[in-house]
Amino acid sequence: MAEHLPFPADPNQPTNPAEDTHHGQHRHYEGRHRDTGGRHRASGGPEGLSVWATAQRTGPVQRRGRYVAESVKHPARMLPAIAAHAIAAYTQPGDLVLDPMCGIGTTLVEAIHAGRDAIGVEYEPRWSNIADANITHAQQQGAGGRASVVRGDATRLRSLLPAALTGQVALVVTSPPYGPTVHGLVRPGADGVAKFDNAYNDGTDRGNLAYRDLTGLTDGFEQILSGCAVLLRPGGTVVVTARPWRKNGQLVDLPSAVIAAGVRAGLIPTERCVALLAAVRDGRLVARPSFFQLQAVRKARTSGTPLHLITHEDVLIFRRPELPAEVAVTDDPRWAPNVRTRAREVA
Repeated sequence: MAEHLPFPADPNQPTNPAEDTHHGQHRHYEGRHRDTGGRHRASGGPEGLSVWATAQRTGPVQRRGRYVAESVKHPARMLPAIAAHAIAAYTQPGDLVLDPMCGIGTTLVEAIHAGRDAIGVEYEPRWSNIADANITHAQQQGAGGRASVVRGDATRLRSLLPAALTGQVALVVTSPPYGPTVHGLVRPGADGVAKFDNAYNDGTDRGNLAYRDLTGLTDGFEQILSGCAVLLRPGGTVVVTARPWRKNGQLVDLPSAVIAAGVRAGLIPTERCVALLAAVRDGRLVARPSFFQLQAVRKARTSGTPLHLITHEDVLIFRRPELPAEVAVTDDPRWAPNVRTRAREVA
């Protein structure tokens, strides 16, 4: 386990240390948080809305100077502003934030910049090393929180993390991997456009969750969420970002699969928000597509299929029940169109 000991919490805004050797020990969090009932805190401003304006600045601009240069190599980076918004909305300073698939450490970096503590789990050493570097970089910039990265398989979360963390996590922020559907980066050349940094690994490790089919992916994600549920304090919040993709022209509804996995893991769905991947300018959306997204939409339209650019991530929000007997319920089609869950309430 690598260990590390506030800047503006919102990477949508311009941004500009000593190492803490706490050896896996975290502050005690009971009684130190607002009782939000697992709901997004409305504060009279845009941060209280269910549409999160998280792409007013591009991803590279959000990361510039705040993350090490190698961070760009990860094929599916979460926008820093999404993690920062979730942390600001569902925690307060001193709380503990977990990302069980932390990648380059975006959630961890935004948490410690906001004065929270954070712990992440990452399967691939390449990304966990970059996450370590990003945490060190944040601390050198004055981040006040503490963070650690554990290398391992998040489907075995309870065996990876100390038992002392049971019931201590205030917030989980994460996103399932998109496997071979990620686009990576492009480089124009004499022979056309070449892809690079477009894979989680070299593809030989078939145990990697990123290379399972949808059923295997959601089964693994359910295991991860079940582990998170044990680590969450009663009433703690889980924020998952996900988006559908197309395979052979057919829509793969990953958000609904994530909702079903969360319910099976014993979590209660409470909100479904939208994190914009497009900027809002003069009342209009300004899309920020990748080269391959733009290319795919153009090809589809040429063939007569009316596709549109993706301009948002689904933000699926759950909470851990306050009491063991509390059972989630929703027949609301916004949640899981093909999943009926027993429920008492959607808070």
